[in-house]
Amino acid sequence: MSVDKIWVLAEVADGAPITTTLELITQARQLAGTVEAVAWGEATESVAATLGEYGVTTVHDVGDLGGALPGVPIASAIAAAVSAGNGPDAILLPATYDGRDVAGRLSAKLDRPVLTNVVGLTADDGGLVTQHAIFGGSQVLSARFTAEGPGIYLIRAKSFAAEPSGGAPASVVAAPAPDSGATNAARIIARHVEERTGPKLDEAAVVVSGGRGLGEKDQYALIEELASLLKGAAGASRAIVDAGWVPYSHQVGQTGKTVKPTVYLACGISGATQHLVGMKNSKNIVAINKDADAPIFSVADLGIVGDVHKVLPKLIEALKAKG
Repeated sequence: MSVDKIWVLAEVADGAPITTTLELITQARQLAGTVEAVAWGEATESVAATLGEYGVTTVHDVGDLGGALPGVPIASAIAAAVSAGNGPDAILLPATYDGRDVAGRLSAKLDRPVLTNVVGLTADDGGLVTQHAIFGGSQVLSARFTAEGPGIYLIRAKSFAAEPSGGAPASVVAAPAPDSGATNAARIIARHVEERTGPKLDEAAVVVSGGRGLGEKDQYALIEELASLLKGAAGASRAIVDAGWVPYSHQVGQTGKTVKPTVYLACGISGATQHLVGMKNSKNIVAINKDADAPIFSVADLGIVGDVHKVLPKLIEALKAKG
């Protein structure tokens, strides 16, 4: 199955394409001659320049959804294009809430499977080959579609680097979704945005994460203070999220967020494989743990064997003194 044209689901937040969208576009232009995007909302025209800068030539605009959830209309619009013979050879979607919803519905409409949890994507003579982290990231599995038809791929964040190509603004064409009847009846009536300070966890250059080694919920304040001093974001292991110390939005790992900062500080985190999957590709990893045999040290560039309750206050004190 040759790949000449790839479509990327372009999610937009705060008036700009999300980082994962730009990562997928960057990789797509290495794999196909033509890269196009599918977008929706009131201001698709405003993001066409950014999408074009990263390699998109055409944006298929499904339009304002009128408060509907994206899954039904976006999947319907893509399926209609495929049925009309105007669709792509492959469809790349970010593994976000909306991306997963669209992928599942599109799979049902096209009667095609979905390759999920993709962490790598390459091309060979027969089409695209995916890589998937399995067994907690300890092994990598390769897969591919063998039947004709567009491949549907759900890709984890930070699997690729986002790099602009200097392209011209993408053209925007209307791609209205067919009437979906009662299946498109749900409406978003309110949105609640979590309050935060500093950069987003999955986009921060510095991430400071805490784990069960902190001992108690109140000690997480050390993580937040250190992250603030380093102008970074505070993260967490699943153990303390499950314990209710911090919200799920802070979780780093296989079932949380994937991060790839310049510096990752793991404080009181043992380093279970599920956590390593979400941060092991960080450029520089610093681990603080009183157990010298903790698995986290196997991926650390700098390891500090010590009590986080003693190390972190000293580090915070030094940073404050430095000003």
